[in-house]
Amino acid sequence: MTALHFFLFTLFTVSVHAHNITEILNQFPEYSVFNSYLSQTKLADEINSRETITVLALPNGAMSAVVDKHPLSVIKNVLSLHVLLDYFDGTKLHKISDGTTTSTTLYQTTGNAHGNVGSVNITDLKGGKVGFGSAIPNSPLASTYTKSVKQIQYNISVLEVSAPIIAPGILTAPAPSGDFNITGALEKAGCKTFASLLVKSGVLKTYQTAIEKGLTIFAPNDEAFKGAKVPDLSELSSADVVSLLQYHAIPSYTPIGTLKTKKDPISTLATNGASKYDLKASTEGDQVTLDTGVDSSRIASTVIDSTPFCIFTVDSVLLPEELYAAPETSPTPAPAPAPEASSPTPMMSPPAPPTSSPAGSPADSPTADSENSTAKKKNAGNVNTPALLKALLTVSVSVIVSVYLF
Repeated sequence: MTALHFFLFTLFTVSVHAHNITEILNQFPEYSVFNSYLSQTKLADEINSRETITVLALPNGAMSAVVDKHPLSVIKNVLSLHVLLDYFDGTKLHKISDGTTTSTTLYQTTGNAHGNVGSVNITDLKGGKVGFGSAIPNSPLASTYTKSVKQIQYNISVLEVSAPIIAPGILTAPAPSGDFNITGALEKAGCKTFASLLVKSGVLKTYQTAIEKGLTIFAPNDEAFKGAKVPDLSELSSADVVSLLQYHAIPSYTPIGTLKTKKDPISTLATNGASKYDLKASTEGDQVTLDTGVDSSRIASTVIDSTPFCIFTVDSVLLPEELYAAPETSPTPAPAPAPEASSPTPMMSPPAPPTSSPAGSPADSPTADSENSTAKKKNAGNVNTPALLKALLTVSVSVIVSVYLF
């Protein structure tokens, strides 16, 4: 019963922490535009992957000020400022200590926020109102708390606010394009070796072409290429080097939140027909690990996350099974056979003395000799002596072992 209770408790705990922001907002059509852009920007995946979070939902009318004038990458930045990495409900908002507090948002985790740009100032205003604004000094509290929408206690809270929260510079951030300086970003992030390989192999052009439709790069840092497990790349053909570098990119926009929700194998730029070249992602807490089937690598940092493009650094080179066989495991030795009980030497009966037959008896007659000879030949043809002996010995040993064991 103890094991059953533990299982039920675990199941209950998991169910309590599970939430789906898309399904929650589907119940409220007044947030349909906000909900749609959470899905398009993959922020919904990030929200669903976290256990303690507050979503400041914008009604459809308030969303028009953002979506009518800006590209998807900017819309994502703005909406990520509306996702607080803490739990606030109506009661907690009105009990803020000293009347004001600062909360970190998802925008701070993208790698694009400098200083305190990714944080939001929450202030309990006079007259029972609560204002929201950028945490950058002198920023206006242009958005106010309107009402509570949905809460799963201490897990997720959805609150309505009156207007978008805008941080300085967030509306002017350039969207990544084919002209984005990938190598410059990689070198700045400590991935000079990887950047150099992309240029020499020509794979950089493949990356640049893929950006507009969506691209995610896993860039090994310079230390990763010094690892003891890294094979000699000079032993690969030019085509295999290209495949290896293409294996470090996914042809879609796949931020951390989306990686955390991936259960099936993930195709890469190297995937081609029968050549799988896929990856698997696993999550422990906020840490995401990529498994190649040969080895695994941890996502160390975010270089850029701006729809539809992101770059992550990884702490080891990703080695696909198609180029590097998985390490062989020593076969488990078969258990030694149990010692057989020694079989007693069978007691052989002494041969019976020859019986003299009176003269003229059937035993001495030519006919009898012929019949005996025929019988012997017949018996010899019907009995396989070695097989019979083997069968008898097998039965004897089995019986002895059975008695010995039981």
